[in-house]
Amino acid sequence: MPSQEPLLFSPFTLRSVTFRNRIGMSPMCQYSSVDGFANDWHLVHLGSRAAGGAGLIIVEATAVEPRGRISPGDLGLWDDRHVEKLSAIARFISEQGAVPAIQLGHAGRKASTQRPWDGGGPIFPHEPEGWQTVAPSPVPFAEGYPEPHELTAAEIQEIVQAFAAAARRAKEAGFKVVEVHAAHGYLVHEFLSPVSNRRSDRYGGSFENRIRFLVEIVEAVRGVWPDDLPLFVRISATDWLPEGGWDVDQSVELAKVLKARGVDLIDTSSGGNVPDAPIPVGPGYQVPLAERIRREAGIATAAVGLITSAHQAEEILQRGQADMVLLGRELLRDPYWPLRAAQALGTPLPYWPVQYHRAVPKDTVGQGR
Repeated sequence: MPSQEPLLFSPFTLRSVTFRNRIGMSPMCQYSSVDGFANDWHLVHLGSRAAGGAGLIIVEATAVEPRGRISPGDLGLWDDRHVEKLSAIARFISEQGAVPAIQLGHAGRKASTQRPWDGGGPIFPHEPEGWQTVAPSPVPFAEGYPEPHELTAAEIQEIVQAFAAAARRAKEAGFKVVEVHAAHGYLVHEFLSPVSNRRSDRYGGSFENRIRFLVEIVEAVRGVWPDDLPLFVRISATDWLPEGGWDVDQSVELAKVLKARGVDLIDTSSGGNVPDAPIPVGPGYQVPLAERIRREAGIATAAVGLITSAHQAEEILQRGQADMVLLGRELLRDPYWPLRAAQALGTPLPYWPVQYHRAVPKDTVGQGR
């Protein structure tokens, strides 16, 4: 490992926003909302990780319309009334020195499901809490899932505008980054992949047609999102299928198109659109996808996927495989992972919460906050 100051704790700037380090919290659904409203759980959950030293906090997948929720417990931003509580969360995250971000999404054919602790299975439209799902084509996600309604061209445009309206509300709430969720088998990914998109109109068939929905969303969001604030897109870089699915070659070409439309970073994940895909899960298994997109598309990327140690995260950055690392489950296990990572890399940090200094060795606390 090189001896210079760790890249993990170096600042990173996109447009007018500077992240204090290269560590971000991945958006992770909490399934703890009622009617899309954030509550004290979300404030404490997200605020803890901001106080814990992360440079970026991304609020979980937040639905742009009610039928876009994964479960009845998902957050939403389809109503102006959702802004107030999210504003308090964005403000607290900022007060702790982290950048508040929010992921906007639509679950498509994977919507209307139970909360994980209730089983996670599909809720059919005729059942309590269930609703009719939508998709590019009437193809169920998996056996036992209901057939989704095939969106018309007019309905597609309504959803594009719903993303833009949610982005406007995100700005009003004080978020500094918006991320469009185009991964994990949800609606936008369903349009990208020929496995789930069997349309014959201008939204299906060719690569240019399959990416059209996402491009229109990005253009609509960028149209209302301030020029000085970054826009991210999370993609599944591959369906992990031997043939016939979405793959990293298409992801590279998509990233080039998105960069030209004002996207600043590709949050690079994978899978989720095929229930039985042979995914080679292991430490850092998705990092090469982020590396290739960064190198070939010339756009900043974030790496995700079983990144658990400080030295592993630092190595990803030193090798030029990504510009940021986003942690999920590891930050659920330890909200203060960034502070512990700094200790592991021998880097005193100026942003240990002053309230906790009495519990921290003096040589691990930098000056200021």
